Amino acid sequence: MRKLSLGLGLALLVASCGYDGSYRYSCQDPVNWGTKECEPPICRVDGTCTETLLGFDPKETTDDE
Repeated sequence: MRKLSLGLGLALLVASCGYDGSYRYSCQDPVNWGTKECEPPICRVDGTCTETLLGFDPKETTDDE
């Protein structure tokens, strides 16, 4: 019984950690990928370019054909 209550307590703690589903930087949101603020040279000033934040350029696709 003690393990069950500890498990439920930990589950509630993790579930209430405050994640609201938003992005830390606006350029991480796929909706904003083509906006002026997410394109160089503007985004390079504060390091919020989409490819910098994601680690890859989302405009480039890989085709394994």
